Amino acid sequence: MKQQALGMCLTAVLTIQLSGCGVLLHPERKGQRGGQVDPAIAVLNAAGLLLFIVPGLIAFGVDLYYGTIYLPGTAKTLSEADLNRLRSADGQIQPEQLARFVSEQTGQTIPAEEMVSYPVGSVDELTLMLTEVQKRTSS
Repeated sequence: MKQQALGMCLTAVLTIQLSGCGVLLHPERKGQRGGQVDPAIAVLNAAGLLLFIVPGLIAFGVDLYYGTIYLPGTAKTLSEADLNRLRSADGQIQPEQLARFVSEQTGQTIPAEEMVSYPVGSVDELTLMLTEVQKRTSS
């Protein structure tokens, strides 16, 4: 009887760890990209690492992939006011303003000449453009 209870408990713990704690506890957080890490979810995933390495790693991976490890509303995004500050009267983003803004946010000096924007019609077009840039910079 004790062995059966222990087996069921172990199965439950492994199932929870394999599916990722954040995915089970906070499914509404799916799709978040970045932000502050929820300490409760991180501790639960870390407990999985202490008990069983592979399930703990899987739990961290699942939570990071789905974004459920992050606290809601903590991702750094551009507000409408910040975006409007970067635009000129004709609605175009000014490279000088963008370089200054990125430098303020990151603490890194970025030349305005390197701040270039391109109109992109689709994800495929963006992927093609990035591939071409990578080819040019690697050669």
